[in-house]
Formats: sequence, structure tokens, C-alpha cells
Amino acid sequence: MAWTGEPLILASSSAARQRLLAEAGLEFRVEPARIDEASIKARFTADGRSASDCALALAAAKARQVAADFPRGLVIGADQILVCGGKWFDKPANLAEARSQLHTLHGRTHKLVTAACVVREQACIWQRETSANLTMREFSDIFLDTYLAAEGTTILGLPLLELLGFLRERGALLW
Repeated sequence: MAWTGEPLILASSSAARQRLLAEAGLEFRVEPARIDEASIKARFTADGRSASDCALALAAAKARQVAADFPRGLVIGADQILVCGGKWFDKPANLAEARSQLHTLHGRTHKLVTAACVVREQACIWQRETSANLTMREFSDIFLDTYLAAEGTTILGLPLLELLGFLRERGALLW
């Protein structure tokens, strides 16, 4: 895709987000943000704020942190939070945590909140939060073992269509 001169930077080490942007045909640089996500989440939960607000704050914090080094770039920050029964779930660190989370979720409806923010010169010039309510079916331990062996712990999280629409309106995409 032709680009208008503003470099596009993804403030994430997420292979899934990188793949989504690459498969959409975008040219971008990867510069993972280094923020203290746990303290931001703790502050939002202590204040009784929503997972949506927190996901947007995390996305913005990531984008702003990276934008400090790339003031002329369009920096994309993203985050997602899974909520079930009022509890926020972090991305599982390993297969044992993934197994535990999936056991908690099976047979229940949960909400996956996904947020993205584009920052230029430390100003958030676009942001979007989307969510989906998902109901996980009942499953056996054998199914869970097979699933984890095949899929690992990856969950995709980026409001891609909305992000591409913003970039197109800005003139960053020709199609």
C-alpha cells in the first residue's frame, strides 16, 4: 500500500496484532511499549472504573510511550481485557494459566473488550473500543488438552476495520 509519509508504528509485541496489520497490507514498524499494565489495571479496578475505560487507557499509554520517540509517526496502541462474572482476566502467561481460565469460562458468557488508540505528537487523534459477548460451550478435559496443544494462548485483539477506516480517511491508505 502506498503511504503518505507519516510512518505507522505498532506499539505492541503481539504477534497476532502484527499479523492482522500485515495481512491488511499495511507497512509498519514494531516498537513494543514498556508500561506497567498491572498498576494501571489496579488503579482502574480500585476506582471502580470499567474494563472498557481501562483498555482505552492502556492502549493510549502504550501509544504515548512509543510516540515520545517517534513524534512524526502515527503510533497504534492496543489492549484487550476479558471480563467474566465481574472479574478481569489477564492474558495467560502459560498453558497452565490458559487451562485454568478456560475452565473458569466454559459454559459461561463473558465479554472481550478490545481498544485501540492512534497517537501523533502525544495527542490521541483516534480511539475506538469494541466488545463482544461470547458464550463458551461446555467441553471435556480431553477437548481442552487438544485445543491447548493446537492453539496455545493466542487471542486476537484489535478493532481492525475501524482502524483501517481511520487510516483511509486520513489519507494514509489509497484503497
